[in-house]
Formats: sequence, structure tokens, C-alpha cells
Amino acid sequence: MIHRLVEKELSAGSPRKSIWVAKPSIAEKERDAMMVMKSCPEVTAASLLSPDDGAQKVGAFSAHQLWVTPYRPEELYAAGTYPSSSTGEDSLAAWTRKNRGIENTDIVAWYTLGFHHVPREEDWPVMPVMWHDFVIRPFHFFGQNPVLNLPNEP
Repeated sequence: MIHRLVEKELSAGSPRKSIWVAKPSIAEKERDAMMVMKSCPEVTAASLLSPDDGAQKVGAFSAHQLWVTPYRPEELYAAGTYPSSSTGEDSLAAWTRKNRGIENTDIVAWYTLGFHHVPREEDWPVMPVMWHDFVIRPFHFFGQNPVLNLPNEP
């Protein structure tokens, strides 16, 4: 299940004009699960290359930070098995064009972590360390909070 933030307009008598609400939806197909992250996590660079650029055709996975595909043992590498000789037709972007179902099946989540770095004079001769990470946090995994029934004693 994906929660997308959407604007909700409030009635004329409200002190506010609008709020945002989390609209739940289930990603049934691959295209429903593609995401471009805009806030969390902090490091979410999408490619700036034109979609018809050769490097972008091979690295098309960088157009979205999150992709979800049904598990297929032959689909192992987001840019194809041999990216340096690939045309992009054996990659994540090509597989998801089929828009296969992902509901109620084993899935693979593909996350692209990246950043754009504009070199500065201060980066030479040693570039500062830049840390990147992300968190996978499940939700709606349990029907209720499992710790609510724990004994009150240590």
C-alpha cells in the first residue's frame, strides 16, 4: 500500500483553506509503484540527462528513486547484465514497460540512491565525505501493534 499526499480543500467557514491528507492506494502494476522522492529520504537525485541520451537509456533506473517489479530470477541488474554494451533493452525500464502485476506476488523493490555534486575548489585535493543512506520501514505489516499485549513486568 502506498500513501500519496494530496491536497484537500476545506469548507468556506474553516479558518484554513486546505490541508493535506494521506490517500491510501494499492500498487497493482509496476507503473503504479514508480516514485520520485521529493522529501524523505534526504538524498534523492534523479538523472538530469535527456531520456534519449545513450547513457540515460542504459541507466534509465535513475529516472525514479523507487521501482517495484515482480520477482524474476533472470532480472538481476537494473542496467542490464552488461551495461557497457547494453542498449537499455535488458534493464529495469524495459521490464517495467510491460506494466506487469505486482499485487499478491513476490516482488523486488529497486531503490536508487544518488546525489548531484558540483565540484568546488574546496573539494581538491580531497573531497569531503558525503554520507548517504535510506531506511526501509514497514507499515501495515501487523493488524495491530504487537507490543500492546506485553506483560507490564520486565
